[in-house]
Parts: sequence; C-alpha cells; structure tokens
Amino acid sequence: MFSFLKKNKKSTSQKDADFLFYLKPILGFKPKSIHFYQKAFTHSSSKKVVNGKNFNYERLEFLGDAIIDTVVAAYLYDVSPLKDEGYLTKMRSKIVSRENLNKLGEELDFLPFVQSNVTQDKFGKNIYGNVYEALVAAVFLDKGYDICAKFVNQTLLVSFVDIEKLEGKITSYKSVIIEWCQKNKYSFVFKTVEEASNEKVKHFTVQLIIDDKVVSKGRFTSKKKAEEIASKRAFYTFQSRIEQSIK
Repeated sequence: MFSFLKKNKKSTSQKDADFLFYLKPILGFKPKSIHFYQKAFTHSSSKKVVNGKNFNYERLEFLGDAIIDTVVAAYLYDVSPLKDEGYLTKMRSKIVSRENLNKLGEELDFLPFVQSNVTQDKFGKNIYGNVYEALVAAVFLDKGYDICAKFVNQTLLVSFVDIEKLEGKITSYKSVIIEWCQKNKYSFVFKTVEEASNEKVKHFTVQLIIDDKVVSKGRFTSKKKAEEIASKRAFYTFQSRIEQSIK
C-alpha cells in the first residue's frame, strides 16, 4: 500500500513538473503558487472539488476578463493619444473579442494541459479564450497587477495584436448593415424562421429584408449567429456602396 502511495505521489509530482515546464516559457517567470494555474486549466466537467468549493476556471475567467479590459484600455490610451473615446472603445472590443482571444489561446497550445472529463474534440473554440482569461487571473492572484499587466502586454498586445490590421477589421457585420440602412433611410428587418426537422440540433434560418426585398439568408444553430451570417453576405453584395456611404 505504501509503495502504491509513493508511486502515485511521484506521478503527481511529475505532472506538476511537466506543467511548470510548459508554463514557464509562456509566463516568463516561475510561479509562486501552482494552485492558481492548475485551477486556470481545469474545466468544469472535471467536477473537481477542493475545500468544499468547485475547482475550475470559471470564476478566474470572470476576473481575467476584467483585468484584460483594463490593461488593453490603458495600452490604447497611451499608444493612441489623438484618438477619441469612440475609437478607443471600438479598438478595445476588437482586441478582446472572443475570436481574437481564441486564436491567441490556440497559438499558445493550451489544450494538452486542460484537465477535463470530456475529450478535446467535445470542446468548442471558446475553450482557448476562456483558459487565457483564467490564466491572466491566475497571474494576477499569484504575482500582482504589475506583473500581470506585463504578461498581458507581452502575450496579447506586443506579440499578437496588429493595430493597423484591426482598425479595418469588421467585428459585427450586422452593426454595419444597420448603420448603412439607417443612414440611407432604408427599411430593414431580420425575419427568423425556426426550422422543423429531424436533426437533434435546432437550426434557425434568417432572411435579411431591405426595402421589402430579401437580399440574403443565414442559417445556424443560434438566431444571433444566423443574423450575422446573413449580414455578412449582404455586406459583400453591397460592399462598394456600403463603404462609400459610411466613410
């Protein structure tokens, strides 16, 4: 029995050592408390409980999200001294978008160290951004705000973000279409139809109708995403007119 316990302890220590070996190049420092980082890489499906509390990254994700917003806002304030509040808000939204954070998390190769009771193929893309936000919170709790801000600046802002490219990036085609229609006094409506089918997952079809004409359609498992798909198709149909109109 004692030999089994010794073997199991060694296995756990080796896992911790492998985890630290993976983390150090990403963090740029040696963690003081590995506990925070283990929590940041633990998915809720693990059902892990420590001291009577759920041990997963969900609460850390909430904290990390707020910290990233603050660090990015301070960064934009410094690097764009002549830009107004509207520009700063729009650029922050682009930098901290789920799509952007997911790409960063994927590039950092988070999945091999995520503790979970489901297989990796069951995860959605958001797992990457969720873990990154949780990791930021772990750094904050372990090392404090200054080192955490440095970590966000290095991993996200310096190494990953291209301000010039993001300036021209559209994050919501629906918002662009609505702005264009309102500016030109076009009537518009997103008409949603819930499909009746034998598929296990429910789908929605959305028609984008401008001035009483169906100009595009979108289909997805959520109404919001179907509207965005329809808007994107409409944008590329009328791209030259839209870009000229909203300049």
